[in-house]
Amino acid sequence: MSANGNGQGKRTSIPQRIEQMLSDKERAAQYELAQAALNHDWVTNPRWKGLERPYAAEDVLRLRGSIHIEHTLARLGAERLWELLHSEEYVNALGAMTGNQAVQQVQAGLKAVYVSGWQVAADANDSGQMYPDQSLYPADSVPNLCRRINYALQRADQIHHADGKVAPSETWFAPLVADAEAGFGGTLNAFELMKGMIEGGAACVHFEDQLSSAKKCGHLGGKVLVSTTEAIQKLVAARLAADVLGVPTSVMARTDANSAHLLTSDIDARDREFCTGERTPEGFFRIRGGLDCAIARGLAYAPYADLIWCETSEPNIEEARRFAEAIHAKYPEKMLAYNCSPSFNWRKKLDEATIANFQPTLARMGYKFQFVTLAGFHALNLSMFELARGYKLAGMTAYSRLQEKEFSRETQYGYDAVKHQRFVGTGYFDQVQQVISGGLSSTVALAESTEAEQFGEKKAQVRVEHGLAAACQPILGDRPHSPVRSGSGLDEMLLPSGD
Repeated sequence: MSANGNGQGKRTSIPQRIEQMLSDKERAAQYELAQAALNHDWVTNPRWKGLERPYAAEDVLRLRGSIHIEHTLARLGAERLWELLHSEEYVNALGAMTGNQAVQQVQAGLKAVYVSGWQVAADANDSGQMYPDQSLYPADSVPNLCRRINYALQRADQIHHADGKVAPSETWFAPLVADAEAGFGGTLNAFELMKGMIEGGAACVHFEDQLSSAKKCGHLGGKVLVSTTEAIQKLVAARLAADVLGVPTSVMARTDANSAHLLTSDIDARDREFCTGERTPEGFFRIRGGLDCAIARGLAYAPYADLIWCETSEPNIEEARRFAEAIHAKYPEKMLAYNCSPSFNWRKKLDEATIANFQPTLARMGYKFQFVTLAGFHALNLSMFELARGYKLAGMTAYSRLQEKEFSRETQYGYDAVKHQRFVGTGYFDQVQQVISGGLSSTVALAESTEAEQFGEKKAQVRVEHGLAAACQPILGDRPHSPVRSGSGLDEMLLPSGD
């Protein structure tokens, strides 16, 4: 029944019907124009050179919805990362576990930040648990860490901009390269996870070819590969998600085939040559893992990914060269990525000269993104252990020496966190308060603070103790225990890095 109760629906007038028809035609024309523009971009834009999309522009537009939501940080990060990858010899990054670690990395001059799933599992996931790297944490944990890192970078940007300072390396918003692990499920999970990464501000996301329900760290045993077909579908899902959100996010494909020995299915002909014919009690197929298997998968993934990463078990230049040459023989412009892993015992495997030249050597082979996955985890734990050990044995002497080193780094390199109140934004919010109050607020926080009184115009104090400047002394100082190793009379474990 209609609202007037006569059983007849409200009739549309002839002018209204004409207007509706024109609107329909206009919308159809706009839709066709949008399809043509998207197709033109995919064909002509150098950004998409060498990439395949097994779907149409019409599919992307149909899935977008009627309202476009702008993801500014993800878009700017993706564009900046792409520029860096093509203008720098290589881009190197360290894994950050917190927003503060990311700020320090950018302040120190690094141009990208790596967001590691391993580190999220260990101590930065939304469940609050400490996990091994086996996809045990909530699937939105890495997107949320990306968001927290970007919040920290945004605060640093606000503080410096308000003070009229220029950001290091042109911008505080270093692109984030984030770990999607094996996608936490099937292709739909990968699609949704990629969307979450972009919403969190990631510039590049990598997916690996392991079975998500049996996922392991690349340096653990028991890894199970999915079929090459399924791995490609997850890369396609990630690309589709980025296209639907309208962000040029880079997709990185990682293969764990170099050290994997199990496969979910032999349905893909590309996988069969590596099958041994044996099955496990769980029904998995045994395969001959190794570099040839990794190369085969890298070649299969190349049309669907911007970068290819072969996870390795040691820092082996010749192995890296062989992988690069095989990929570039068919895809000469395909960029590669390399995990300079903390799981490698670098001094045991390589001499100092080789370690020093390792990354430039890789760069000449086309490894454009090189990163230390767990740098945040190891830096956080070692630095706190050294301080705690020194504090236990030497009390405030140990903390004072840490502070002296902070003063030195502030003067020499612009390290800001020694003034912790200002670093987190106290001065910035004082400015906000003054704007609100018309400059009449009597409750601003920084002006009469202990920090302003004792840290203002602080000069580095260069006192010499036992032949070293105080700012470069190991935290422990004079130890009542014998050193683990001797090195110029100091415990090498407690020497500051780089001094």
